[in-house]
Amino acid sequence: MTQLKRDIDHLWLNEADSIALQQSLRDLDTAYQNFFKRKNGYPKYKSKHNHKQTYRTISKIIRIEGKYINLPKVGLVEFRQSRQIKGKIINATITKNASGKYFISLCVEEDLADDLKLNQGGEIGIDVGLKEFYTDNFGNVVLNPKILKRLTKKLIKEQKRLSRRMRESRNREKQRVKVAIVHEKIANTRLDFLHKQTTKLCRENQTIAVESLRVKNLLKNHKLARAISDVSWGEFFRQLSYKSILYGCDLIKVPTFYPSSQTCSQCGSKNPLTKDLKVRSWKCPKCGALHDRDENAAKNILAKALEIKNSA
Repeated sequence: MTQLKRDIDHLWLNEADSIALQQSLRDLDTAYQNFFKRKNGYPKYKSKHNHKQTYRTISKIIRIEGKYINLPKVGLVEFRQSRQIKGKIINATITKNASGKYFISLCVEEDLADDLKLNQGGEIGIDVGLKEFYTDNFGNVVLNPKILKRLTKKLIKEQKRLSRRMRESRNREKQRVKVAIVHEKIANTRLDFLHKQTTKLCRENQTIAVESLRVKNLLKNHKLARAISDVSWGEFFRQLSYKSILYGCDLIKVPTFYPSSQTCSQCGSKNPLTKDLKVRSWKCPKCGALHDRDENAAKNILAKALEIKNSA
């Protein structure tokens, strides 16, 4: 890197933050090591013409001064702070997304005990679905917002306009940004919904029971792949995982092949006829109890989770 900076054809490297350049080399080295260890695929080339640009820097001069943040080689930049910084700033990642907006993510060292929040001590079992986002053991239903389906027409309209624009023209670039804004709205609306639901669950409950779903395997069903991607079960469970630590909750995952939908929550007998997803309500042939499919599954998931918790 030092030799390249002295080369007359690479003098532009001196305009960039030196630590950011070193960090890029470290990331490249890590990518190759993971490839040779067969953890990841071959490293992909990232062009400066990519619509998403990012770099990470480490420096003692990264500090917040009122509504400004000081960055190496950039200086004071006005920004909007989303939350209060309590600890020591370790590094900063600056990102430019496809629609042209800039974001900065700060990695901060702080004591987790100072940030722990209290929950209300409840117990809840959750059965996720496509029509209903989830149903709990109390019979409460949260509907799937189907964000992608709502904005599909607008997305198709903007993408058609993009396809008609001349390549490398200014109008094409303007239209590309409009398409990126629609994608951004879909992603932001979905994340907002997921954050609200996961925060609510972690605030109210000490024990949260969910199914251990293999989402990647479910996506192989090409008839349901788009709906499964839109509902974002993977992101939902990821948020529950880290928020359960912040709120001191017990997130318990029930085994994938546990027959929660086939088991009667009253007597424990199995009804194999409920394997058909069209069966939304059924009567237990043994005890005669009437069950809603999703509510019954949520009750069984919670019961199995408590059993796992008590046996641990």
